[in-house]
Amino acid sequence: MRRFAGTAVRIWVDCTAAAHPLVLRPIIERLEAQGHEVFITTREYGQTIGILDRLGLSYTAVGEHGGASKLGKVRALGGRSARLARLVWQRRPQLAIGHGSVDLAVVSSLFRFPSVQMQDYEFAQLQRQVAFRLASRVLAPDSIPAERLAKIGAKPPKLVSYPGLKEEYYLADFEPDPAVLGELGLEVEKVLVVVRPPPETSEYHAPNDLYGATIRRLADSPEAVQAVIVPRTDEQAAAARALGAANLIVPERAIDAQSLIAYADLVVSAGGTMNREAVALGTPVFTTFSGRMGGVDEALIAAGRLQVLADPAALELRKRSSPVGVRNRRDPTPLVEGALGALAG
Repeated sequence: MRRFAGTAVRIWVDCTAAAHPLVLRPIIERLEAQGHEVFITTREYGQTIGILDRLGLSYTAVGEHGGASKLGKVRALGGRSARLARLVWQRRPQLAIGHGSVDLAVVSSLFRFPSVQMQDYEFAQLQRQVAFRLASRVLAPDSIPAERLAKIGAKPPKLVSYPGLKEEYYLADFEPDPAVLGELGLEVEKVLVVVRPPPETSEYHAPNDLYGATIRRLADSPEAVQAVIVPRTDEQAAAARALGAANLIVPERAIDAQSLIAYADLVVSAGGTMNREAVALGTPVFTTFSGRMGGVDEALIAAGRLQVLADPAALELRKRSSPVGVRNRRDPTPLVEGALGALAG
């Protein structure tokens, strides 16, 4: 593949979850600025398409999430990969980039062109093993122990480790916009809590009621507390609205969640990306994640930057005093160079 070095190439990017447009946006923009042609595919899942629209990224939607069952995931993988294969064959990319996209791994392997996978959680076994073993290059934070990644098919020279959090790279050019507060009808003098439900359809999710108990605690809180629930699925949104609590707000569409987190007084989330966005933005954050803790979160907990929530009654619902804004801005160029390195063979 050395013949592509230093020349413009066609690159396929697949966004399969809500975090992916955010993570991959600065990489896409820099690739296009270098003269490369990028085309994006996505699927119906949570707010993924809404976030792509909000970011102004053009895309082709193909397929949808297979649900929580393994059979559903396998069926969705087979059907979506087949449809993507027809599209990709027409476009003939020389490189593919995803964030744990199994469909991308399968199709790029079928057509024998290099693929790059980004990932910052190492314990979603089936998904990661397929994607990592088929990938030409894997980009992952250096806080994940190398032996864990090696067990699932990512070790040097395939593995490219980068310092810090992926959120510090895609938030490098981010400036919080207070407009989101007015958009949601929030009152700035009240305590603002942002809540993210668990990834109930993911293979690494382990059921618990911390999320439900947290919502009940917030619903019963004084009028000076308001909470925004950022659901993953329509079912989660409907369940939150069904509580009928005036201080629980469920957005009707994809919002500027990063600005919301920046202005929040507290974040309680079962999702890794939103937890780490809060860390990157200096917002106090508790995790309710019930699966096996990954290396990134282990490091953040050890450093006191992320707290584990055991009992929602322990939450201190008060206004924060820390300033609003990104704490550590990292230049995404090394991620771009790491991805393009897959073209070198």
